[in-house]
Amino acid sequence: MTISPEPQATAERELCGLVNGLAQQIADHVRRRATTLGLTAAQATALREMTGPMTMRELAERMSCEPSNATFIVDKLEKQGLIERRPHPTDRRAKHLVLTPEGNALRERLLQLLVEDSPLAALTPEQQRTLHHLLEQAITRR
Repeated sequence: MTISPEPQATAERELCGLVNGLAQQIADHVRRRATTLGLTAAQATALREMTGPMTMRELAERMSCEPSNATFIVDKLEKQGLIERRPHPTDRRAKHLVLTPEGNALRERLLQLLVEDSPLAALTPEQQRTLHHLLEQAITRR
């Protein structure tokens, strides 16, 4: 007699629905907060991920997009005076992306807005760490 995979499949379907729902809530939250600063959601994501000088490839990886998409976003941020492209210190072929003082100030404001009423705010810091650990485990298991 074989055991039906239905209970496990149902649990996975429900879990996927919850993860997708949370991802949508986070995306909507980022979009709303970005709009208040005159940014697109993609621009806000790029600024959020700019934790220091990095290459376009590194930024694209952090944004979970193709480098060509990141380039388009960075071009817009550069025109706004928020990001500069500088020579990479060790790779002549690459450029380092660096926030300008205006970019740093806007990033700080964005980070403040993103934590206000975040979809994750209902979780305690310990619950957030647990969720982070579990999601990281699920993603890196591949």
